[in-house]
Amino acid sequence: MMGLSKISRKHVVLSLAMIAGSWQQAHAQEETLESINLQETPWTVIAEETGIFDEEFSRVGVNNVNLVAEGAAEMIGAETAAVKQGALAIAQRMIYPATVHKANGVDSVIVWSSGPSNRYRAPILASAANDEVNTLEDLEDLEGKKLGSSRVSCYWSSPFEALDVAGLPMDTRERRGKVRYSSIDNTAVALSAVLSGALDATAVHLAAGNATGAWLSGKFKIIGHSPADGVYVNHAGRVTYFATRAFSQAHPEAIQAFLKARERTMIWATDHVEDAAEIVSRRLRLPLDVARFQITTKGQWEFMSSEPSAESVRNSIATFQRWYIDHGDTILAAHHLSEDELDDFVDDRFFEGGEYSIYL
Repeated sequence: MMGLSKISRKHVVLSLAMIAGSWQQAHAQEETLESINLQETPWTVIAEETGIFDEEFSRVGVNNVNLVAEGAAEMIGAETAAVKQGALAIAQRMIYPATVHKANGVDSVIVWSSGPSNRYRAPILASAANDEVNTLEDLEDLEGKKLGSSRVSCYWSSPFEALDVAGLPMDTRERRGKVRYSSIDNTAVALSAVLSGALDATAVHLAAGNATGAWLSGKFKIIGHSPADGVYVNHAGRVTYFATRAFSQAHPEAIQAFLKARERTMIWATDHVEDAAEIVSRRLRLPLDVARFQITTKGQWEFMSSEPSAESVRNSIATFQRWYIDHGDTILAAHHLSEDELDDFVDDRFFEGGEYSIYL
């Protein structure tokens, strides 16, 4: 026996962090924040290794940054639960699922948003095998076929629009579409299902830790993208960072330090790609070509540029909520943000003109 597996150890780390984080959250109002739990991602390991985190957080009295490894087997959306329970202070989520979780009762606020996305961020993949079974070449070939992905994520919001525009709407809870849809909240399972033939296609972020290796293996091909100037690219595909309302009210300076560190890290990584890739490779135990791809591919999201305007973020949410509801999104139709809730969701203090803004 070799003890716990790598994934099991990561789950133990996350469980312990959740216990510690819950205590931290409960006492946020009465004690100085000395330690903070954040996601272990390509950019955060770079920020830690280069000393950027130490420099920014020490200025506000935070002396210990704990990077929590969630594990490859983690279900999509686990970071939202971790923030809600206090295991993570701040977490990343694309703006569509962040909005869905907010509408379903998570008392969170957006403290940062990226600018618009691009058509490369969540492509539709099929098997690259060249045989009589794997004959998909473009979106039109998906009629009557099966696509599986995580429902509350870009892996649904991107292909939903792409297929709708192509005249091949996916199944929803209330209607049968021209493309069969299955909700699968584990990317590795969805990719494996495509290779086995259980699914015909899926959609992923190629730069995601559980997808890059599979993509670089050459076993998949892209058969479709989001419309270049569509609702996903301009609105629903933005990246956000969010925190609970309680944490943001108690520790705005810590959030500001986090955002400053992110901006500095983005610049450093862009200027030192090979050094950044080496750090990511070593710290996350990835092949160097995988780490480099996660930093440089057009579909990466760790190093996207910021959106300084809170009103632009609100407009994006209002726009994609309306579009998806009008086109059959049963989840948002049942629970979506009102105008007042939407206004409250975006924390102006961290955007241009706000008290804790990082934008000059």
